Amino acid sequence: MRRDAETGIESIRAHFKGHAYEPHDHDEALVGVTEQGVQEFRCRRRTHTSTPGRVILIEPGETHDGHSPRDEGFTYAMLYLPQRLIAERVEGLRSFGTRPPGLGFRDTLADDPLLAAAIRDAFRAVHGGEGRLARDLGTDRLIGRLAGHGFAHPTPAAGPLPAAVRARDALHARMAEDVGLEELAALAGTDRFRLNRLFRDAFGLSPHAYLVRLRLKAARRRLAAGESPAMVAAEVGFADQSHLGRWFRRAYGMTPAAYRRICTNVPD
Repeated sequence: MRRDAETGIESIRAHFKGHAYEPHDHDEALVGVTEQGVQEFRCRRRTHTSTPGRVILIEPGETHDGHSPRDEGFTYAMLYLPQRLIAERVEGLRSFGTRPPGLGFRDTLADDPLLAAAIRDAFRAVHGGEGRLARDLGTDRLIGRLAGHGFAHPTPAAGPLPAAVRARDALHARMAEDVGLEELAALAGTDRFRLNRLFRDAFGLSPHAYLVRLRLKAARRRLAAGESPAMVAAEVGFADQSHLGRWFRRAYGMTPAAYRRICTNVPD
């Protein structure tokens, strides 16, 4: 795994056998290619199967997991593209025309050799440290190719019910606190049993699972900035460093210390 300090782009080439990682999401857009083996994962409430050469497209905030259904495992190369970077590049590329609001991906898997080649080229430039010019040209070309797989999300006819939204907002505001379900329900203006159902219907997760995801994403940002795992655990609401470590490994397949070292070159 590598992280480009200037752009915030992360690149990872990984090989997994059996279970890879549990359901989680990212603040970034994930764009990658399966290089070897068969990769299965859940995303958008469906099971997807990716084989060599297939492109994987996961929007920011989309929950996904991963495993290998075969003994030989699978290998993939993935770029994590910050939303800010995508927005800047989209605005700068005239070939996009008017930037559509809420740009997303039509499909989670794509069979597009030209896009796969653009991903590989950008990955080599970023992961191989080939310099800023190669990085910039590679990512511009990649984002240009992504335009053919994007769409503007339609405005939903009806959003989540107010109680679920109030509970979600309370979790964001009090992420580091040890909030109980009864207290969360009171903040949302409903009872604890109704809240759990409303929250799942609205966001596809229990309030606790949502809170863990929220804390993990905050932990990634802080670790990438060089903060120690112990400090991060305390700041984002995990009981201690071990508690953070258990959830971090389950979601991302590495320890918090290893992730910080990759991003900052700070030793464990």
